[in-house]
Amino acid sequence: MEREVTLAEVLAARELRAARQQKLLASCGTPLISFSMNIAGPVKDSPLIRRAFHAGCTALDAALKHAVLPVLCRRIYRADTGCEGLWAVDADALALKRLCAAIEDGSGLGRLFDMDVLTAAGEKLDRSAVGRPERGCLVCGAPGRGCASRRLHTVPELRAATGRIMARHFAAADCAAVSALVTGALLDEVHTTPKPGLVDRANTGSHRDMDLSTFRASIRALESYWVRAVSIGQNTAASAPEETFHLLRIAGRDAEADMYAATGGVNTHKGAIFTLGALCGSIGRLWRPEAPCRDISRILDQCAALTADASKRDLASICTLPPEQLTAGQRLYLTCGLPGIRGEVAAGLPGVRDAALPAFEAALAAGCSRNDAGAVALLHLIARGTDTNMLSRGGAALAAEAAERARALLERSPLPDTAAIAALDTWFVARNLSPGGCADLLAATYFLHDWSHAPAEDETNA
Repeated sequence: MEREVTLAEVLAARELRAARQQKLLASCGTPLISFSMNIAGPVKDSPLIRRAFHAGCTALDAALKHAVLPVLCRRIYRADTGCEGLWAVDADALALKRLCAAIEDGSGLGRLFDMDVLTAAGEKLDRSAVGRPERGCLVCGAPGRGCASRRLHTVPELRAATGRIMARHFAAADCAAVSALVTGALLDEVHTTPKPGLVDRANTGSHRDMDLSTFRASIRALESYWVRAVSIGQNTAASAPEETFHLLRIAGRDAEADMYAATGGVNTHKGAIFTLGALCGSIGRLWRPEAPCRDISRILDQCAALTADASKRDLASICTLPPEQLTAGQRLYLTCGLPGIRGEVAAGLPGVRDAALPAFEAALAAGCSRNDAGAVALLHLIARGTDTNMLSRGGAALAAEAAERARALLERSPLPDTAAIAALDTWFVARNLSPGGCADLLAATYFLHDWSHAPAEDETNA
């Protein structure tokens, strides 16, 4: 619970901070960095403020490490009056002040950082000592302290401006974090070896028009799309899910164009754009500035809510199309009733939720490498027998036999060895089978595992 603190508590906290500084100066005999948050109003501690403080600690630790400045002591304190940190650093005080001022001025969030530097003698260095101007007003940006000294802005205005600074920073940061993990998941998927019928590090599977370099070029071209997809979710969180999905589709068409441009017209990730784009949009809709949603069940439920109505409409419209306009997937829906990736996403990715992700995490727990756990997860996806790409390439009977072979392999051993999976790969390639839809779901499996297991931003150990 957020608690309003009194002026007496704030003054007592300042006295305690000064006492801690003096004690550390005496024990270490080096300059100190004293870091606290510049938060207006009576609420000095909240999940969002703690997240911002953690970001400042991370930036400061990274800058000190990059500058190869030895930290002799690092202490973090948390209280209702706000989080504080002390760093005793064996370095020149002016160098430390330049480093801290650069962090304060390096981002919007840095405006909320108060990184004071005290010399070994206890003298506090001003920003002017390193050629930095006074910081501007939080609300209007006016230079200097004129607004504060004349109290031109109310506490509610200051609090609102502070909240906007933190929300904007973490909205962008979380978009970038999702994009990085999706990119990593796509790279892990294509590099997973062996993969029956698919491009991997050993061969190009049942494909003659693509290889690892084709996939890598496509993955690079799609990085900005994942940022855009999360942002769409964030910006439409208060709207109906259908509005989010409508905008995702528009962005997805642009992403497909980028993919084709990067690959010379080869379809490497069309299914992934749809599947992972829906996941990114769902994470965006569930996003809160104090912490992004990492609950897989909530994300997949949101994914289903985004796409269910559109999927129903799309599938219903197939019946009205002339036969010559039907795609392979649409013909399979009419003849076999398989809804393909549309139905899979609209159902909340049951292949990932119920098959691939549990198998992947069980394999990791059993000591498998990430690569080998991914190969096992792929077998579980193939064994479901719902990949429309397999049906379009080999027909119903051959696709069913392929699924049965994957099931039999898993029945013989829940963790098949590489040689057994490679033998299945040879069988797939000889019959020109490629479980491309399963590959997209494997990428989603990698991503959801990584996203849900991301290190917590522990403000007490920031």
